[in-house]
Amino acid sequence: MDGFLVVDKPAGMTSHDVVARVRRILGQKKVGHTGTLDPFATGVLPIALGEGTKAIPFLDESRKEYRAVMRLGEATDTQDLTGQVVSHGDWCQLTPDRIEAVARLFVGAISQVPPMFSALKRNGVPLYKLARQGAEVERQPRDIEIFSLVLERIELPDVVFSVSCSRGTYVRTLAADIGERLGCGAHLRELRRTRSGPFVIADTVTLEQLAEAAASGKLDSLVVSPLAALSPLPEFPLTERGAAKIGNGIVPDGDDLETGRDVTLSGGRVRLSHGGRLVAVAEAAVADGGRHAQIQRLLRVFH
Repeated sequence: MDGFLVVDKPAGMTSHDVVARVRRILGQKKVGHTGTLDPFATGVLPIALGEGTKAIPFLDESRKEYRAVMRLGEATDTQDLTGQVVSHGDWCQLTPDRIEAVARLFVGAISQVPPMFSALKRNGVPLYKLARQGAEVERQPRDIEIFSLVLERIELPDVVFSVSCSRGTYVRTLAADIGERLGCGAHLRELRRTRSGPFVIADTVTLEQLAEAAASGKLDSLVVSPLAALSPLPEFPLTERGAAKIGNGIVPDGDDLETGRDVTLSGGRVRLSHGGRLVAVAEAAVADGGRHAQIQRLLRVFH
């Protein structure tokens, strides 16, 4: 089976645990995931199957969306509810207007220091392993972007918010930084990813539903094809000869592309398809005064 499953990850499982469970349910070895979710988090976890694993580097997951519950007045060493409380602060004097004003300061291009409890590595060792040993190492700030931050409900000391952000953003660090700016500290109580690039919460399937679909032979309806998953890339259908060329590792020319297609290129990458299936991802350029696409090189071939 080739493509992507959009799994609704349950709390308490690592992303690797989900991959292992999917392997057992499907009886398929070639399975991977895109974009790790913390064990306490839930929601959208795209799982790549078979040839779908080849498509992972070409996915546009530059935008992520989450819904979270932040508790004010307590900072933890992990920045979430799984950690030890390291400080308490007084939140009783905070008003919704004050909280909203501080939250607005984090919208836009900002710098964020990754947490110690993360999968980032130092000399090949994940930071969370060093943190569990009581060590703390210097981390360089990273540039991220918060596209929107909406406070949905304020029931102190808890604040429910939704955030749209760039890839690489740590939402629990965002909560901790907001708490620090408010002067009382904060950590995340809940975190649910509602979007990861083209994959949205409405399309998710639970592991239990996946097992039921596998048992009843209805898996096909749950799988997003590699062609559909890479839909942000322009699509150029190939002729039979063009598809055969790619099968032999040969870059197709203009005559191998079906005619009558508008040329719309984004970043130079395109999908080459045949018979409704993804054949390759390639680099292309506009030729002949902008009237035709010229394939320059094949980046990945799919079987």
